[in-house]
Amino acid sequence: MKRQQGVALTRQVPYIRLPGIYRNNIMSNSDFGLIGLAVMGQNLVLNVESRGFQVSVYNRTTSAMEEFVAQHPDKKIVGEETLEGFVNSLASPRKIMIMVKAGGPVDAVIESLLPLLDKGDIIIDGGNSLYTDTERRDKWLGDLGFRFIGAGVSGGEEGARKGPSIMPGGPTSTWDVMKPIFESISAKVDGEPCVTHIGTGGAGHYVKMIHNGIEYGDMQLICEAYNIFKAAGFTPEELATVFTDWNNGDLESYLIQITAKIFEQNDPETGNALVDVILDTAGQKGTGKWTLINAVENAVVISTINAAVEARILSSMKDKRVTASVILQGPKAEITTDKKDLVKKVHDALFASKIISYAQGLDLITAMGEEKGWGLDLAKIAAIWRGGCIIRARFLNDITDAYRKDPKLSNLMLAPFFTDLLNGFQQNWREVISIATLAGIPVPAFSASLGYYDSYRSAVLPANLLQAQRDFFGAHTYERTDKPRGEFFHTNWPDVIG
Repeated sequence: MKRQQGVALTRQVPYIRLPGIYRNNIMSNSDFGLIGLAVMGQNLVLNVESRGFQVSVYNRTTSAMEEFVAQHPDKKIVGEETLEGFVNSLASPRKIMIMVKAGGPVDAVIESLLPLLDKGDIIIDGGNSLYTDTERRDKWLGDLGFRFIGAGVSGGEEGARKGPSIMPGGPTSTWDVMKPIFESISAKVDGEPCVTHIGTGGAGHYVKMIHNGIEYGDMQLICEAYNIFKAAGFTPEELATVFTDWNNGDLESYLIQITAKIFEQNDPETGNALVDVILDTAGQKGTGKWTLINAVENAVVISTINAAVEARILSSMKDKRVTASVILQGPKAEITTDKKDLVKKVHDALFASKIISYAQGLDLITAMGEEKGWGLDLAKIAAIWRGGCIIRARFLNDITDAYRKDPKLSNLMLAPFFTDLLNGFQQNWREVISIATLAGIPVPAFSASLGYYDSYRSAVLPANLLQAQRDFFGAHTYERTDKPRGEFFHTNWPDVIG
């Protein structure tokens, strides 16, 4: 393969531009390549390089590549101006990670790479791609003789630099090639790397999608706790103390930790708490919506995650909410419960609801794993979420233990540890929802979590009436309580006039 004009920028030579390729003779080809030097991509490069690997980088905007390489003259980073030069700088089999926006941009990068690669080279999509796109790419590239990994990467900018949680999917043989690099750059918990081979095809990106769905639920629950405290008159300083205390206890998690830090941050322009000057409209990038669609397709209830997605959508309707606030009536959003007592009640409601959010997400992973034949191991998945990722939390150790003890566990709520917690928390859980509802404070995720819990534990639900209605208007039939399951009946209901 003939190399086109470009420039290789390395730590051994001054940062220069030459008409042609420059490569220091003592440098071998790079162990790893990355395309897409936004912040996540840059931090992953620095992470990989810090583990003893030489990394080649390419970016569509050459100036971004040049600036990045120039900022790290002491690193084993090779910058290439051309895609062909980038490909030729890599040792065989080439290992190329793509960190660009999901969707069309990923396909465009792959298409531009294919004429330059050799059979057996590995392409890794490290973005938040929809798992069905990953499955399509896996077949497409596999049929051409290339290897493909769809790898979910969680941890944000800090995780990318210091050690993320990585969820790779694809052939086992390809995982074996990538394992040394992935294990070296991942977060570690008790000496265990926060990465494992999730499964074939789109399994890695699928599990990352559900991780993000659980993250939606977790964040919304924390926001509802904040809203309750705000109605009870807690200052940002008091809230920082509450969340710091929680993070030092059984609610320890990354999201609780950063929430405490948020309440400590003042706005330099106004001097007020920064959280109070941020507009109450939330964004989303699609993984929550994808999770909801997949849950419906698999007939799995994820009501907590659904409530969280809907809460973000409602938050974006700012103008409509402002208009409605002076038209629609409700109680004054004020809570007079003793603050110390309220902190305990909200702690229990938050913890119980978090359990439900994880239970629902893991239930969906189980259903999809069985549907696809991925052979997903929930204990391993929970274990790699213990460090590096956004939803990392102390109680993921207990979730890991639960699935290690019982790999066939039908629902996380039924693990003895979590059953005891839910039984102990439920009174305060119910009281918090009642307090908020009576004060007109929306708690959709808390309420959805409790509704799921109460429905799941009910031996009898009112669906008998629903099925009678279906049979009345559509002759959909029904089963009877006094007959064996599987026998269906229909009633000739009376006519309705009008």
